[in-house]
Amino acid sequence: MPSRTVGEVMTRDVVQAGPTTPFKEVVRLLDHHRISGLPVVDADDKVLGVLSGSDLIRAQAYREGSAPPLAVTAQEVMSSPAVTVHPEQSVPDAARLMERRGVERLPVVDEADRLIGIATRRDLLRVFLRADEDIRREVTEEIVGTAQGLPSDTVLVSVRDGVITLEGRVELRSRVPEIVHAAWRLEGVVGVVNGLGFRIDDCAAPAGPARAGSS
Repeated sequence: MPSRTVGEVMTRDVVQAGPTTPFKEVVRLLDHHRISGLPVVDADDKVLGVLSGSDLIRAQAYREGSAPPLAVTAQEVMSSPAVTVHPEQSVPDAARLMERRGVERLPVVDEADRLIGIATRRDLLRVFLRADEDIRREVTEEIVGTAQGLPSDTVLVSVRDGVITLEGRVELRSRVPEIVHAAWRLEGVVGVVNGLGFRIDDCAAPAGPARAGSS
């Protein structure tokens, strides 16, 4: 089964602010909805930036020091430009982007860059709530059976807390990495323990031609 997309896990009812939303109103929105950040959009729903609790704290800190005084609107304290994703992007790709850019949420935009949802770390982590038995069944039926064309009892599959353990012996060595990599790509998989063996090493380099002895 292919990875789920951002559009499948994103939150569609997005709490948002406009560029002129007052500082205190943003604080009220975060507190009322129990969220840690929100996107800032213009009149056409285009994302201008993202505003987090950290941005608000930073602005408050400036008020006490020698830096510029406390900003009074969302646009003045938001982080811009916003890091955004499209709904068709995969959850793993979105998670990598989130980690690489060090952000907690990704506004989801359509082809015209209009806001249609938001993906938080919590949204992306939901894929790991998949039941172990569902994962085990998919590995056995779809990877071992359908994709590899092997009898279901060729590979013993067990799953615990999202970690797949593969045991057994397949005919060809080349089948082993194929099965392992396919299992890793499944939704909800945390790790794969490879205990597979093989009968024939079809990955070994062919022996070179025998050299004639010197006379």
